[in-house]
Amino acid sequence: MFKQKTLKGSFSLYGKGLHTGLNLTVTFHPAPENFGYKIQRIDLPGEPIIDVMAENVVDTSRGTVVANGDVRCSTIEHAMAALYACGIDNCLLTVNGPELPILDGSAEIFLQNIQKVGCQEQSAEKDYFVIKRKVEFRDEETGSSIIILPDDDFSITAMLSFDSEFVGSQFATLDNIDDFPTEIASARTFVFVREIEPLLSAGLIKGGDLDNAIVIYERQVSQEKLDALADQMNVEHRDATKMGYLNRRPLKWNNEPARHKILDIIGDMALIGRPIRGRIIATKPGHTINNKFARQMRREIRKHEIQAPHYDPIEKPLMDINKVRELLPHRYPMQLVDKVIEMGSDYVVAMKNITGNEPFFQGHFPNEPVMPGVLQIEAMAQAGGLLILSTVVNPENYSTYFLKIDGVKFRQKVVPGDTLLFKVTLVSPPNHGIATMRGFAFVGETMVMEATFTAQIIENKKQ
Repeated sequence: MFKQKTLKGSFSLYGKGLHTGLNLTVTFHPAPENFGYKIQRIDLPGEPIIDVMAENVVDTSRGTVVANGDVRCSTIEHAMAALYACGIDNCLLTVNGPELPILDGSAEIFLQNIQKVGCQEQSAEKDYFVIKRKVEFRDEETGSSIIILPDDDFSITAMLSFDSEFVGSQFATLDNIDDFPTEIASARTFVFVREIEPLLSAGLIKGGDLDNAIVIYERQVSQEKLDALADQMNVEHRDATKMGYLNRRPLKWNNEPARHKILDIIGDMALIGRPIRGRIIATKPGHTINNKFARQMRREIRKHEIQAPHYDPIEKPLMDINKVRELLPHRYPMQLVDKVIEMGSDYVVAMKNITGNEPFFQGHFPNEPVMPGVLQIEAMAQAGGLLILSTVVNPENYSTYFLKIDGVKFRQKVVPGDTLLFKVTLVSPPNHGIATMRGFAFVGETMVMEATFTAQIIENKKQ
């Protein structure tokens, strides 16, 4: 299993805010396991902290803005995209103002500094949310949509359409998140000249210039008006008859705007709170629909917070029935694990096929066969026993015994024809032969039972 990651050390970046024009400093710090992403406003009394989660987004008009009450932080999406693409799960960002510095308008500088300081693997398991069915969100008014489909990795296709000779219809694809540094990170944000005057009138983009955004001039205005806009932005005057891109630095790719849309999607999906395995297809994306989709994904995660392990009956098991019998002393009718699918240092995935010939169905119940809950717990404990016994030399000389069972919940009946899948994880490392484990049982994608139990491993008396 993959482990959570944080930074090996801290680093600071300096620059102006896109909307405020303020000189800002943001510092990225390592953070403990299961911390997630948080932003701390060190310029305010009490240095309040904002949880960077989709439900804390309060504005998406020109970037992603998160808040905790009246405390806000804007333009976070490029930094979040760099953290997510580097596999960083836990990070604290401290900033001395109401937004993160825009830098060059991309994620490249964030990425370079993350790579320079390096990543540190942590002990906790990285908790992927695996997409197992199509999830879709549509905005009928704008024609925007985001669809996510099952995939082995995290990938994105973005398609955009503008009434513009220079952008028009574009698409870009990121098939593997590992390609983010070379294919997406340096794609800059973009703005049309026709949008600049309303933004300036709204008190925004005070820090915008030709070095931190692609500026697209595709609808001719008078020379006087273009000069006035240039003066407001403190940039050189341009010939109003010459259309096109106004930047000093040329486009890196012909579809750089579409690639930047992928960057924004990654930054906004980082606010889901868990890394995703799935393929996103976005049509006319923007921060507003990105956030609505991220909120929908948060609801999906809450409904399926504990996901069923992957099980392919065609794949060869890690342990078949014969190997299980070598480790467990149980025999008919009390051997309740048929095979082991997967095992790590602190978890095991095991399976039990429930047939109509199980002896307990004779009395539980003849006319409505239901697997007894105590036997579900016993089967789960046998799976946990296989995990513990795999850590000792000559495991056939040991047995495991229940000491305690807590937090048992039965959510659905288990009946003949069901395939019962168990995932059992160590709560803490075994100590003096005693181990506490947390287990979940599934039929298909549905959790049917859960429990926490403590067991002791004891060497058998020699005969």
